[in-house]
Amino acid sequence: MRTVFIHTNPKQQVGAIVAAHALRRNSAHPERFAVEILSTEDFPVLRAYEGRSYAFGGSPRVWQNDDLQSFTPLRFVPPERMGYAGRAVVIDPDVFAVGDINELLECDMDGKAILCRRRPAKPHRKGYLASSVMLLDCAQLAHWQVDRDFAALFDGQRDYEDWLKLALEPPATIGLFAPGWNDFDTLTPDTKLLHNTHRRTQPWKTGLPVDFRIHAPLFGIIPQSVVRSLRRLAPFEDVYQPHPDTRQVELFFGLLRECLELKLLSEPQVRDEIEKRHVRPDAFELLDRVPSLRTRPALAAAAVS
Repeated sequence: MRTVFIHTNPKQQVGAIVAAHALRRNSAHPERFAVEILSTEDFPVLRAYEGRSYAFGGSPRVWQNDDLQSFTPLRFVPPERMGYAGRAVVIDPDVFAVGDINELLECDMDGKAILCRRRPAKPHRKGYLASSVMLLDCAQLAHWQVDRDFAALFDGQRDYEDWLKLALEPPATIGLFAPGWNDFDTLTPDTKLLHNTHRRTQPWKTGLPVDFRIHAPLFGIIPQSVVRSLRRLAPFEDVYQPHPDTRQVELFFGLLRECLELKLLSEPQVRDEIEKRHVRPDAFELLDRVPSLRTRPALAAAAVS
């Protein structure tokens, strides 16, 4: 059995459940793969290093389990979980299938250990390999041992940025899949996996106070201390902003509505997530407003069976 792993933490648990539903509903043969959610709460090694320093791109940071993206080390769990055999896909909890994941699981890997997408360069950022969605040949990744590798961050043996951007892997073992398998905040007819990667506009968080830490200097030239001062002077910017593409908002809330209808989530669960400020306070108003995905085939490929 091939498996799709969704890695998450408590702050993004609703996203992970919606992502799992999208994978199954938009596959012609969901019985061909399993879906497993990996949560940070189930990995004691992460808690063991709370407050410890590590390097990211050569700069010091402090590990904090309540960070919005503390789940990222779990991207490297699947090969071990699979007994270093078979194929797996691993995705972030803000990645939603609009195509059939079996097409990726069954594609020709041309002997590569990893298929992923290259994130394009920007004026203030170099291009890099995005590990947020990966197809893995687990038999070739026996050197991925998460407890050992995570611990190595804190004794200076590896840099977190190098780890996440796959810079520690032999380049010849990595191939690229079509951009549609990790489409960054873009929804087109070629999109297979929609990735709401821009944290500030994640559709289920609009209006909430920002709960992630900004580490990188703005545009690569303004020091973090200045950015923090500017943000204090403009507190209105410290909230999640509306997503610019209303179709992506409708897709997420259409999928969330189906999760409630199918009892994958309960109304009390969602209200609890609203209370914790993990989900926007007007979520149920949107659920009442957005059109059903059954009537919007352009938003998702298949109807619920």
